Amino acid sequence: MRVLIVGGGVIGTSIAYQLAARGADVVVIERSAIACAASGKSGGFLALDWCDGTALMPLARRSFALHAELAEARAGDWGYRRMTTYGGTVGRRSGRTPCCRPGWVSREVAINSQLGSTGTTAQVQPAAFTAGMMRAAEVHGAELRLGRVTGLLRRGGDAAGVHLDGETLDGDAVVIAMGPWSVLAAQWLPLPPIYGLKGHSLVFDTGATIPPEALFLEYAEPAGSMLSPEVFPRANGTTYVCGISSEAPLPVDPDLVTPDDGAIDRLKALCERMSPVLARSPILASQACYRPVTQDGLPLIGAVPGVRGTYVATGHGVWGILNAPATGEAMAELILDGTARAVDLSPFDPARLTPLDPGRVAVRS
Repeated sequence: MRVLIVGGGVIGTSIAYQLAARGADVVVIERSAIACAASGKSGGFLALDWCDGTALMPLARRSFALHAELAEARAGDWGYRRMTTYGGTVGRRSGRTPCCRPGWVSREVAINSQLGSTGTTAQVQPAAFTAGMMRAAEVHGAELRLGRVTGLLRRGGDAAGVHLDGETLDGDAVVIAMGPWSVLAAQWLPLPPIYGLKGHSLVFDTGATIPPEALFLEYAEPAGSMLSPEVFPRANGTTYVCGISSEAPLPVDPDLVTPDDGAIDRLKALCERMSPVLARSPILASQACYRPVTQDGLPLIGAVPGVRGTYVATGHGVWGILNAPATGEAMAELILDGTARAVDLSPFDPARLTPLDPGRVAVRS
């Protein structure tokens, strides 16, 4: 069976690996480069139980376990490690008794709770993990093709491939996994709306000065805006910080994504308040990305209704890196076996939401 996966982010490459490992003939089609968008610019934080009590719980718990298995089985060089995770405030008191203060944070930070232990929280370096999944898929025969998909090839109403840069590429199944850019496929498939939530981040060169301790904080800016900064030191000696989001229009090309005016300066100022280590460390990257979200906050994972042989996997929001392994496993089962066994995909059925009118598909040029 030949499966065409449109999108070279963490979801697309995780699906490719699971399919190829089971013997499928897989082609990943990416417009620019592997992990060129959110999969290369996100935090890479993993949590076992933070989705408990929601429809995401089975997917998240299965994925958390798979992350550990993949790191061991594949001898992954993507910086997988367990972390201790804390919550607190910056510049104001919460009224709760501080539980501790890591040595690398400033006195303006009040740590009020431990949110996770090394048994429940972990991390990967997202770009390295995504590239690692693509390499693992290629070991099993998968192929990467660079180019832009402009439409679906049909025979008798069923999917038979895609139109790729003026040519046709045959396939028995087509998977849309383009993050927020999956909305472009709504021009030729009955897909629900998919939106992009823009987030900004900094990556610092902190060396070995910060231990594996993640922070989730709250901060009231002087102007009154509330920010929720997140800090993730990584195994490769860098530290990732995010905390400013916006609803800026989605550009047509991921390569055109740039930070909003002033957002990076605000984030730098916040980092200087949070930690003297961050204040004196060189900045390696100032960046922005769009995370895919849906109307009800749940991902779209499953068959596209009405067009046999087509599937979609997107809309994972902030949990894309976490939930990629189980999404890949479940999609491989669905495509090759006709049903997903490891995780119940019914809460994520694309048919639960009304398809977007193709005439309303619009992104910024």
